[in-house]
Amino acid sequence: MDRPQEALIYCRVSGKKQTKDGSGLDSQEYRCRQYAEAKGYSVEAVFPDDVSGGGDFMNRPGMVALLAYMDARAGERFVVIFDDLKRYARDVEFHLKLRREMLARGAIRECLNFNFEDTPEGKFNEIISAAAGELERLQMGRQNKQKAMARVEQGYAVRSVPPVGLKYVPAKGGGKVLVHDEPVASIIREALEGFASGRFQSQSEVKRFLESQSDFPKDLSDGSIRQQKVKRLLTQIYYAGYIAMPSWGISIRDAKHEGIVSKETFHRIQERLKERPVMPARKDMSVDFPLRGAVTCASCGYSLTGGWSKGKNQRYAYYFCHHKGCPERGKTIPVAKFHDLFEELLRSLQPSRPYFELVKAMFIKAWDAQTKRLDETVEAYAVKARALETEIGKVVDRMIEVTNPRALKAFEDRIEALEREKLTAIENASKKPASAHSFEEMFEHAMQFLANPYECWKIGGQTAQKLVLRLAFCEPITYARDTGCLNTKKSNVFRLLEGNNMSRRKMVPPE
Repeated sequence: MDRPQEALIYCRVSGKKQTKDGSGLDSQEYRCRQYAEAKGYSVEAVFPDDVSGGGDFMNRPGMVALLAYMDARAGERFVVIFDDLKRYARDVEFHLKLRREMLARGAIRECLNFNFEDTPEGKFNEIISAAAGELERLQMGRQNKQKAMARVEQGYAVRSVPPVGLKYVPAKGGGKVLVHDEPVASIIREALEGFASGRFQSQSEVKRFLESQSDFPKDLSDGSIRQQKVKRLLTQIYYAGYIAMPSWGISIRDAKHEGIVSKETFHRIQERLKERPVMPARKDMSVDFPLRGAVTCASCGYSLTGGWSKGKNQRYAYYFCHHKGCPERGKTIPVAKFHDLFEELLRSLQPSRPYFELVKAMFIKAWDAQTKRLDETVEAYAVKARALETEIGKVVDRMIEVTNPRALKAFEDRIEALEREKLTAIENASKKPASAHSFEEMFEHAMQFLANPYECWKIGGQTAQKLVLRLAFCEPITYARDTGCLNTKKSNVFRLLEGNNMSRRKMVPPE
């Protein structure tokens, strides 16, 4: 009995989404198997593809696998079955190239919706059909791009994969719109606002914060994220409620989705990124050496480090300077002595209770005054937004009269800057005019810190210790071995709380 003709089935859709609808891979395979059964063919293998490939069949894993399968069984002659000629190739050049590849392998091409004929008329019809498929592909691409451009101009995101922390949901008027993807959105908000406010002094600190959050998606198997991802997060305009597509000539504009942070915060982040990088807080700040890297040597100005020394019966912890050329290099200071000096310094920061209550009352009064001024500020931003809109109109009028390319580019840059400033003003003008929280709710922890920084240092843990070092002193602490003292310049708020200057001030006597 003769063996049935061996056949291979090739199915293709332009994207993964189509695998779920009626024109998906399953329906194509079903039709091809019906065709093979009617012809008496034995189906050896099925090769699916769910990518377009841009017309080039070598960019399709399924087609590459099909050709490799035939190469591995070079002595056999296969029938290759397609559901439709458009699944074969939608580009004339690649269609002809694929036809040559098939013929070189002795394959017999058969299509459910097209008859391949080895005649001049048959080849002509094949080329015309391939050209029609290419035209349809290019027209669909143009239409999709035009529709996508219109969506972006209206403020909607069209990128296939949304930024981390955002996700697509169906919009009321059709299409999709971005919304916050919790809890990741809240984590990103804390990271961005922390960098804008100075809580995180460097991108490395932002990176370590994100790595410490179990709900934030990680890049690597060890739980870390790549440094370039942090830079992308800090510069992602989608997080500020902006949208733009420079490659399509669409400048930055207000988006339909709600930003994760305010536009003002976003612009503050961009300004910080332009500043000179700062030394990041130590990642290895430990319980044993919390002051490592925070205190400098008075002789050379370099930071002291900490380490253990092994004695006869036990190990001893020391701080010391390790800078080459320093006369104090290698001379150790016992940790207990060093910490006693620092804690004594922190105790000196504690203000007297009556004066602290006076300063707190001043803060509350300033808070109330600021709340009252908020209405005026909101109205000022609204006026500013209208003024910026007028200025943009003037720039556009002047731009129409210009033909020089460099001048046109300068006008475009100016309009884009004004648009950003206008959108920020509109956002500030839309803020609620009154705070939803009282002074006590907003500043409870801050006032506890100001009242007793020593207590925060002792019981707050490593995070609190980092904040104490950063907020209590405006310059690095220095240690002078000859005097055995820690010298520092206190931050402005603690100098205010001392009240020393207040006691020396008097009213000017009358003439």
